[in-house]
Amino acid sequence: MNLSIPALHAAYRRGEVTPQQVVEYILQRSRETRTHNIWINRLEPAQLQPYLDRLQDHTPDTLPLYGIPFAIKDNIDLAGVPTTAACAAFAYVPQQSAFVVQRLLDAGAIPIGKTNMDQFATGLVGTRSPAPWGECRNAFDPDYISGGSSSGSAVAVALGLVSFALGTDTAGSGRVPAAFNNIVGLKPSKGLLSMRGVVPACRSLDCVSIFALDCDDANAVLEQAAVFDGADDYARPNPFNNNQRHYGASPTRFRFAVPRQDQLEFFGNDASAALFAAACAALERLGGERIEIDFAPFLAAARLLYEGPWVAERYAAIEPLIDSRPEALLPVIREIIGGAGDKRAVEAFKAGYRLQNCKRQTDRVFEQIDILVTPTAGTLYTIDEINADPVRLNSHLGYYTNYMNLLDYSALALPAGFLANGLPFGITLVAPAMRDRLLLSFGRRWQQHLDLPLGKTQQHYRPAPLNAPRTDQSCIDVVVCGAHLAGFPLNWQLTERGAALVESTRTADRYRLYALAGGPPQRPALVRDENHGAAIAVEVWRVPAAQFGGFVADIPAPLGIGKVELADGRWLSGFICESCGVMQATEITEYGGWANYLRRDSRL
Repeated sequence: MNLSIPALHAAYRRGEVTPQQVVEYILQRSRETRTHNIWINRLEPAQLQPYLDRLQDHTPDTLPLYGIPFAIKDNIDLAGVPTTAACAAFAYVPQQSAFVVQRLLDAGAIPIGKTNMDQFATGLVGTRSPAPWGECRNAFDPDYISGGSSSGSAVAVALGLVSFALGTDTAGSGRVPAAFNNIVGLKPSKGLLSMRGVVPACRSLDCVSIFALDCDDANAVLEQAAVFDGADDYARPNPFNNNQRHYGASPTRFRFAVPRQDQLEFFGNDASAALFAAACAALERLGGERIEIDFAPFLAAARLLYEGPWVAERYAAIEPLIDSRPEALLPVIREIIGGAGDKRAVEAFKAGYRLQNCKRQTDRVFEQIDILVTPTAGTLYTIDEINADPVRLNSHLGYYTNYMNLLDYSALALPAGFLANGLPFGITLVAPAMRDRLLLSFGRRWQQHLDLPLGKTQQHYRPAPLNAPRTDQSCIDVVVCGAHLAGFPLNWQLTERGAALVESTRTADRYRLYALAGGPPQRPALVRDENHGAAIAVEVWRVPAAQFGGFVADIPAPLGIGKVELADGRWLSGFICESCGVMQATEITEYGGWANYLRRDSRL
C-alpha cells in the first residue's frame, strides 16, 4: 500500500480504502516486521478507535492529515500512553500529548504507536535499548544498525508502516537513521517545533525531527507542526520567508560548499566516498557551483557537544533517576552521562567562548553559499561491530552531525544511492536557521532528479503538483537591478511573496544605470539607450503570478515595470524608469551594476 500523503488522500477520495482498513493493514505489517524491534508500545485496535472515530464527518479536504498514520519516538508524549525514553524505571503516563503531537492529531493524523530508541536519546546507533525492546534493526539488513537515537521511527517509515514519524535530534538522531534507512530526515531549526511534552536530552539544543519517504510529505507535516508555542521557553516564531508558500522555490543556479578533501572522513569505507563524489557531481548537474571550505571550525564545534560541558545538560535531564537508581541505565549510557555531574560552571563559560568563535567562522561560510553539503554519516556498521566498540564507533557517526544545533543551523538528510551490498547512503544539506523550506525545496529537486526507490518499498518519487504556483505558466520572471537584489534592503518584498532567485545575469549592452536622488533606501534606475548603453548586472526572480500585482503596487514612481532585454536576447518583465526620473539622478553606468556602485569606496 502506498502510504505517501497525496497517494493515501487520493485513495480516500476515490473510496478505494478507508482509514480503518489502513490501520488494519499497518497492524498486520507490524506483526510481520516484529523482529526489527520497531515498537516500544504499539497501540491496540481499541486504543486506535477513538482516533478513527474523530474522522467521522471529515475528509482530506477538511483535515490536512486526514487518516494519515504516523509514529512517535518514545521520548515524546502521547496522552494515555506511557513515555519511557527506553528506560522502564523512568516511565510515566502523560495526561496530555506533546504540543507537536496534538497539532498533528488535530489535523487528522492517526498515531500507530511509540517507537524504539537509544535510551534517553543518547546515541546514534539504535542498539542502546534494553530488554524487552532490544536493538532496533536496519530496514535493509537486520545485521546492521538502524541508526539512532530515533531508530524505530526511521525504520517504521522505511518499511511502510507509517506515512511519517516524529523523532528528536540533538546530535544527529533525526538524520543518521534517515541515511541508514533510505528516507528523508528533516532536522528543523531550533525552536521551530515546540519541545513541550518531550523528554529533554540537552534542553537548549533539542529539536523534534520529521521522518518521511519524500520531501513533499515532510513539508506537509512541517506545515502542521511548525506553530509557535508561547509556553515553550525555547520556541521561536517562523519567519515570513520560511512558510508553506516558499516550498518548491529553489534557485536553478546555486553555490554549495563541501569540506576540503583532506577533511572528508569515511572511516575506511571507500564505497561511501565514491557515492559522495557522485552526489556532488549530481548537484553540479542540477545547477550547483561547488566550492571547498575549511571544515575545521565545524569540527571544533562538534567536539564540544560531548567533550565539553553540554553533556551536563543530559545529566540535568535525568538527575533524580541517575542519582537514585543509576543501575536503571544501560552501562554505556551511565558512562556517558554519569561523569557530567562534576562539570564546573567555569568550563561552561570557556566552552561558550570557543563555540562563539566557531560560529563566527562558520557563519562567514554561509555568506558565500546557499547550502553546505556533507555525507550524513561516513560509514555504516554492523550491530556486532558497534557492540564491540560502542563509544568510539558511535562518535564516528557524529562526525558530520554533532555541530548542527550548537551552531544553530537547519539540516535535511536525503537518500543518495546504495552501496554494493545494498545498504543505503545519504547526504545532508545544511543552511542557517529558518531556511527549512529552502532545504526542503532543494531536496524535492534532488529526489526528482535521482528517482531512487523510497525507503525499502518499490515506490519511486512521483511529485504531486504543489499548492503554491511554481510552474512557468503560473509565475512571472522579474528582472531586478537594485534594492530588490538578494541581500539588499527591499529583497524581502520578493521573498515574503514566495519569489525565488532564478539566476544572476546581465542585460543586453543597451542600458544606462542611474542612482536616483532620495532614499533610504537608495534606488537605481535602468534606462534603455540603443546607442550609448552598456551591460548591467541584474538578477531574475520568479514571482508567483498571484503575488505579482501586489508587488507592482508597492513600486513608487518614477520606477515601474516594463520589458528588459537580457544579454541572451530574452525580454522579461523588469524595473525601468521614466525618462524624467533621471533628470536629477547621478549616472553610474561605469560601475556595471548597483552592487559595484555601492562598493565603490572600497575600490578606491
